[in-house]
Amino acid sequence: MKKILRILLYLIGIVFLFLVLGFLYIQIKGIPKYDTVNIDYHAEPNPERLERGKVLVGSLCIGCHINREAGNLSGGLMLDAPKEFGKIYAQNITGDLNYGIGAWSDAEIMYLLRTGIKRNGSYAPPYMAKLPNLSDEDMASVIVFLRSDDPWVAASPIPDKPCEPSFLTKALSNAVFKPFPLPKAPIPMPDTSNTIEWGRYMAFNMECFSCHSADFKSNDFLNPELSAGYFGGGNKPLNLEGQVMLTPNLTSDNETGIGKWTKQQFINAVKSGKVEGQEALRYPMNPYVRLSDKEVGAIYDYLRTIPPISNKVVRSGL
Repeated sequence: MKKILRILLYLIGIVFLFLVLGFLYIQIKGIPKYDTVNIDYHAEPNPERLERGKVLVGSLCIGCHINREAGNLSGGLMLDAPKEFGKIYAQNITGDLNYGIGAWSDAEIMYLLRTGIKRNGSYAPPYMAKLPNLSDEDMASVIVFLRSDDPWVAASPIPDKPCEPSFLTKALSNAVFKPFPLPKAPIPMPDTSNTIEWGRYMAFNMECFSCHSADFKSNDFLNPELSAGYFGGGNKPLNLEGQVMLTPNLTSDNETGIGKWTKQQFINAVKSGKVEGQEALRYPMNPYVRLSDKEVGAIYDYLRTIPPISNKVVRSGL
């Protein structure tokens, strides 16, 4: 019996040692780095891309990268980032050569947004949204706008503050979350005459599914429709005070989703934050004022095609 006990204690000691060594390895290694790739890519500017780019950046990037004091996208502390990820700072994405992305090439910006790999090879952890499904044309529009002299992105010499990722973030970035592959084929714009196809594209690339599915950890960003609880709500983003703000069910379930909503009610909610004069949105979702009624209406048409999920969510703060 004593011999068995000694062996058991010996095995426990070995397991504990491996755990300690694994912890130290990840803690010291930190966020992983990957080889960078030289790509011949240039986003040709034109007025249409500049206009479209502002809509996209205003919908996708501004929520995290806005510096409210400076009134531009020079970044700052993300108060709504989950605390278990550590202390997270959004980076300066203005055109400043030293502190922003002014020295980045179009290819380097595109590669980061597609894969999550920065120009120095460092991986952008999962709290930074990636755009693996965005069309090539919309990607070019984003880059053209980031290159512009719009006040949002004009060069601003505000230094970045380095993130302080937690052990959990380091572990997830090393073992679970990996860079996305660069698309091997062109990604076309959707057929806007097909509102369901158009709405599906918008629901993917406006990151609607990310918040309105069951959990960030079970989202499938390459194949969003495979995400657990797809659009059934109940996810737990935070507001600026660190409070959980449960997301609503956007499937067509009549009792717990938006099955009884009209298209106009949905458009009003998304664009103005109100339905029938009542507050419909809470941070971290702000009204999508830059999207057109047709774009939001297309999202509604697509949502009506998703199988209803019965999931009653008691909305936070409403």
